[in-house]
Amino acid sequence: MTSPYAAAHANPQGAGDARPTGSQIIENQGLRGKLNGKVMVLTGATSGIGLETARALSMTGATLFLTARNLPAAEKAIQDILVLGRISLIRMDNNSLTSVRAAATEILTRSNGKVNILVANAGVMGISDHQLTEDNHEVHFQTNFLSHFMLFQLLKDALLSSATSDFHSRVVVVASSAHRAATLPKSDDYSFEKSEYDHNMAYAGSNLAKIYLANEVNRRYSSQGLFATSLHPGAINTNISRNIGPEFVQQILANPDVVKVLKSPEQGAATTVLAAVGREWESRGGVYLEDCAEAKRGVDDGQVFGSGWVEQTFNPEAEGRLWRDALELVYFKVGA
Repeated sequence: MTSPYAAAHANPQGAGDARPTGSQIIENQGLRGKLNGKVMVLTGATSGIGLETARALSMTGATLFLTARNLPAAEKAIQDILVLGRISLIRMDNNSLTSVRAAATEILTRSNGKVNILVANAGVMGISDHQLTEDNHEVHFQTNFLSHFMLFQLLKDALLSSATSDFHSRVVVVASSAHRAATLPKSDDYSFEKSEYDHNMAYAGSNLAKIYLANEVNRRYSSQGLFATSLHPGAINTNISRNIGPEFVQQILANPDVVKVLKSPEQGAATTVLAAVGREWESRGGVYLEDCAEAKRGVDDGQVFGSGWVEQTFNPEAEGRLWRDALELVYFKVGA
């Protein structure tokens, strides 16, 4: 699909250029104040591109439930968009499946069982030592993928029942081009139980898993009015890089190929916002997006900053296997 925004970023010059922001997507779609009564859930909404995504989606008039680990800090970060009764913070720690379950229960209670759009944005990278969560899963794998998988399972019935012929439900999964360097681990090695830990591969693999989540959701539920897409938001220097150290960040930012495509957080939110509310994706999913358009077939070069989808981006067999394994890992009955 050719994006109407493609010309704006055909020759990117870095943050501050003409490439669209999340708020511009809302304006261009004519959606300011037009989604009153719709319910959106956004994870990792209080910093970086998540915060800019929340700001843009708040312009639609929809009811937003924004998840965060630290509520006082989150409230301070989004105080300019908090609207009593319409935009709310929900405590959720992706390192804890118990916390995810509690958050889902609170969302469903406060929304009266209605959810139209789920945006899985929260993420972590650069955990250099091998760390396990309280649920005994590797941190990248659980934070980036497994907790979002569980949140979807808990909100699935609400997403399906909220879908109508004139407003389908959507799941938007914010992943990364780093998945281009990954392959899905074996079923007994998601947390590096049997292989040497590498935080780069942990991050890349968790993002491949996120893409597989979107692909499988779309495969299973698009016929029922629930569509899912995954995306790479772009190269953006945000707080997600806090664990890899300033020296390494500066090394990355010194790479002219990275600088050339670097986006501001506002620009980084654009593809997420378009996937969540853009008319182009009202009735279509199962694709990987970048720069506000469906990604083209790329070169299988393993480059984490490369563009386009690669061979492993779509793999129905692996996607199905991960889905079944994840159901067991979060204590759902297989086949649910």
